[in-house]
Amino acid sequence: RQRSIWKHGPSCNACTKLVKLGLIKEYAKGRIVVSGANRSDSWGKTYLKFHQGVYTPLLEFDKKDIREMLDHFGVQIRKIGEARNREGCKLKHLLKMLVKQEYHGRAVSVANELLLSILDEEGFKADLANVKIIGPLSKNIALVNLKPDPPDFLKNKVKEALKKVEVIDEVFFVDTPIELDIVANPSIYRNESSREWILKGRLQPEFSQKVVVRWRESKNNRLRTFQVVGYRRWENGNKG
Repeated sequence: RQRSIWKHGPSCNACTKLVKLGLIKEYAKGRIVVSGANRSDSWGKTYLKFHQGVYTPLLEFDKKDIREMLDHFGVQIRKIGEARNREGCKLKHLLKMLVKQEYHGRAVSVANELLLSILDEEGFKADLANVKIIGPLSKNIALVNLKPDPPDFLKNKVKEALKKVEVIDEVFFVDTPIELDIVANPSIYRNESSREWILKGRLQPEFSQKVVVRWRESKNNRLRTFQVVGYRRWENGNKG
């Protein structure tokens, strides 16, 4: 199911609604499903506390409020993903169309598993750790994001390990501001709010350095969202 969505470009909202929530509702067999959605995510902006069998009791709170409540009651949340403050999903790091599972899908899966394995092995506690897979469909480029900035020996270890993955063609450590080349569906390209949300809401929080974007309108009818096709160091970012 995820592949059927991602083959048209990254879409976490569609994946959550149609795949994750869909499977949960199938399991619930008509019973009410309780969601943790809140004002910090897109569902929270709908202001629908009960919709199509899904009840959202935390709708009026944001993540900061929820963390304060958890702290007040002494509830500990176990870390299950690549960042301390949110859950992990490997597919969301594939910033292009999933056309070949054995090439595009394998790259994003193996790269992120490998990164987390090395960090555990070295005892490096990261606030943010992921590998974004970008590039044209014929080339997988791995962009490694780590916070805090790791020592050189760890960077080199990660780079060398990723270079050995047969479905990864290039590796770049995001340790300076970066400019991304993005092609987008006309509905996104021609909508300033959509472009701004992708940059500030979707990309920037998951990159270890400042991100700027060079947009282009896509002529590929199969691309329903966007695809990051290239990158370069953003030199202006080092000039203050």
